[in-house]
Amino acid sequence: MRDWLPEDHPVWLVIEAVGQLDTSAFHARRKTGGAGAAGYDPDMLVTLLIWAYANQVASSRRIERLCQQDVAFRVICGGNLPDHVTVARFRRDFAGAVPALFAEVLGLCARLGMGTVGVVALDGTKIAASASKAANRTEEALRKMAEEAAAAHAAADEQEDALFGDGRGDDDPGDPRTRGERVAAALASARAERERREAQERATADEHVRAAEAGAPKAGPRPHAARVELARQHVARETARQQARVDAWERRRATDGSRTGRRPVPPEQHCRVRKAQARLEEAVAARAGRDAARQAAGTDGQPLRRNVTDPGSRLMPVRGGGFIQGYNAQNVTSSDGLIIATRLTQDTTDTPWYEPMIAAAAGAAAAMAAARGGGDAEIGLVLADAGYLSHANLTCPGPDRLIATGKHRHLEKAARAGDAEAGDGQEGPIAAMAARLATPGGITAYRQRGHIAETPHGNIKHNLGFRQLSLRGHRKAAAEWAFVVTVHNLLTAITSGHLTPQALASLAT
Repeated sequence: MRDWLPEDHPVWLVIEAVGQLDTSAFHARRKTGGAGAAGYDPDMLVTLLIWAYANQVASSRRIERLCQQDVAFRVICGGNLPDHVTVARFRRDFAGAVPALFAEVLGLCARLGMGTVGVVALDGTKIAASASKAANRTEEALRKMAEEAAAAHAAADEQEDALFGDGRGDDDPGDPRTRGERVAAALASARAERERREAQERATADEHVRAAEAGAPKAGPRPHAARVELARQHVARETARQQARVDAWERRRATDGSRTGRRPVPPEQHCRVRKAQARLEEAVAARAGRDAARQAAGTDGQPLRRNVTDPGSRLMPVRGGGFIQGYNAQNVTSSDGLIIATRLTQDTTDTPWYEPMIAAAAGAAAAMAAARGGGDAEIGLVLADAGYLSHANLTCPGPDRLIATGKHRHLEKAARAGDAEAGDGQEGPIAAMAARLATPGGITAYRQRGHIAETPHGNIKHNLGFRQLSLRGHRKAAAEWAFVVTVHNLLTAITSGHLTPQALASLAT
């Protein structure tokens, strides 16, 4: 087969690179023995998928055709051509093995001298799911769909029992890929999210109530769940205050036998008590209305929606306005273009993922240092845009960081003006970060963020043509995204000149 393609064709590098990796996680899933034809070599299927994704091919049917028509694909298969069903099943079931492959490729790149972590950048990118926005349903609609599906299944079971009798042992335990299972998963996800939000709201409400009881009420708007109890406390305080006045007047009268001024009105007749009581009644009525409206809605008053095609996906806001049905991928990238940590999240915002991603990147940096036998094992500086700005992210343990306090153009304007007061209007760590970014050193370091963080996303979406996931469900979609990132890292090693036949030969020795 070496005569089929020139020696410098990149497919040979991909084949040899996979041969350097520990792919035992894929082999552990291989079925051996028993009746039927021998299974395909997992190394071949991994190499085939890497080459396919590297060439903008994600369809299993297109991969099957290219295995018959394209020389590079035929070289990978070695004449043992898989069909599209084999490719699809292998990809569908590889979720448990992809994390190990991702780590193996990072280790290979580290041994080749890549993975510089003096400066890294954290960024998120939205990736479309294999689902339509039109397939979103409210919790109430999902409940009705689940009930209808259960009724239909029960009727079908009765008909089959009437025809075949009971106890045949052919009951279907349920396929998570069926529409009924997806509806059930979407409904369970919506319920879990509603319960989580309600628990969070109750915790916040309890915090406000305890603070008010201690005489130090918290600033800011009162949570809806706390308004009734806070109003009840207010009624109690006003009632006690007025009752104290009545009791004091009665004591003075009993002591000297004379009346000193007009007798205070009873608490229930006092204007402040009646006003507090009216507010309590309004709060109780509002809570009753919210409880009625929230039977099929979230804690923010908006109906919770889940997608019946891919229950793991979410409606994600995108730049320029609008939404896509998809996921939010978080990536930490080294200065030489390797994505060293990645997560496919369901959160619409980036802020909660700063600390987990930097922790994952620190672990990857240590693993790469061990793979290369020494060198930098600690991240020097983290760059992140304003989507990660928060007091917690600025003060949490970890490497030094530059997190934007506004849009890049505003940071540049403040830096050109030498605006030492750039943090005015902010407080504490945020003001300090704004002032640091207004210095020449701060803005110079932050300018690296765009190139480091966004170049891999551009490569994946434009050069690799990967704009939409093929697999459904959060676990499988996350595995496919990690696989695409692995392909990106391997191609980065090739295009940067680190992964060469000579380098691989030296590693083998």
